[in-house]
Parts: sequence; C-alpha cells; structure tokens
Amino acid sequence: MTKLIIGLGNPGKQYERTRHNVGFIATDFLVKKLKSKWREDKKLGATIARNGELMIAKPQKFMNNSGTVVARISKHFNLAPKDLLVIYDDADIPLGELRLRGQGGSAGHRGMQSIIDSLHTQSIQRLRIGIGRPADATHSALQAGRPIVKVMDTSDFVLHPFTAKEMMVIKTTLPEIINMLR
Repeated sequence: MTKLIIGLGNPGKQYERTRHNVGFIATDFLVKKLKSKWREDKKLGATIARNGELMIAKPQKFMNNSGTVVARISKHFNLAPKDLLVIYDDADIPLGELRLRGQGGSAGHRGMQSIIDSLHTQSIQRLRIGIGRPADATHSALQAGRPIVKVMDTSDFVLHPFTAKEMMVIKTTLPEIINMLR
C-alpha cells in the first residue's frame, strides 16, 4: 500500500499553474478531496498533508533537486521505495492522459531522475500526467508554404502556464487519479 504520495513541481507563485507543476496540482486536488491540510515542515523541506497512514508531500526544492527531499522524508518516516508514489508531468503523453507504472527509468525527466539517484533504485511507483508537447509549427508552416515560426522549446513549454482550455482537461482528469489509487 502506498504510504507517501509525492507531487513534483517547483515552489513559488510564478510556477503554480505551469505544466511542470501538474504534480503539485494533482496533490492539491487529493488533499482537498481527503479534507486534509498542508503543513510546512522546514526540517524535511516539504509541505506535507496527512490522512491516517497516508502522507502527501510537495518537496519545496526545485524539481530537478527534489530527490534529496524525498530521501529525507523516506528516511524520517522509515519508508521503503515500494511505499512511494511519485506524480509528475510527462510531455511525451497526450494532455490529460494518465500512466501508472511500478518502476522504470526517468525517460529524461530530471525530477524523477533526482529521486532515482537519491533512493538508488528505479523501483518506484510513478503516475505520469500527460501535458502534451508544443504544436509543431515548423512542420505545418513548411507544408503550407508559410514562413517558419519558431517552435517553443520543451523546457520553455513546461514552464508556461496551462491555457484555460488545457486546465479544463487537467481538472477533468484529476478525479481519475483517485480511482487509480484504490
């Protein structure tokens, strides 16, 4: 049974509604549904909510360095990697699609790689939430004979806020997470 759900994101107001923070968005949703409350734990470097034996955490370091926080929380509460579930964004999955895996590599996601490196294992459950990729404007411009428009780099794309339409897709996906965790 999962004992700790970790949402990945970046701390700070400027990142709240960005695609890269969909892990934080998902854990905020779960905490609200469980009628729990976030509490800041500076010693552990995270905000943590509890509901019985289940804990939900948002590391308060930038995502690419979140592994040290996850390792600290795991050690403090004596949790094994099998007790964890990490929720994060995936640009290789269509917007709003969910994928649950029991283990594996990071597939280039630096936040997940940080956790793998800090816990010294790939045997960590993860729930990836699809955020899609920026439209390939270059390809469509070439086909239409129009001037090439600069395509947004993926690293810039993930740090931009969701559009209102995209956020609606994410909000309709969030309740599915509860069903997946049962």
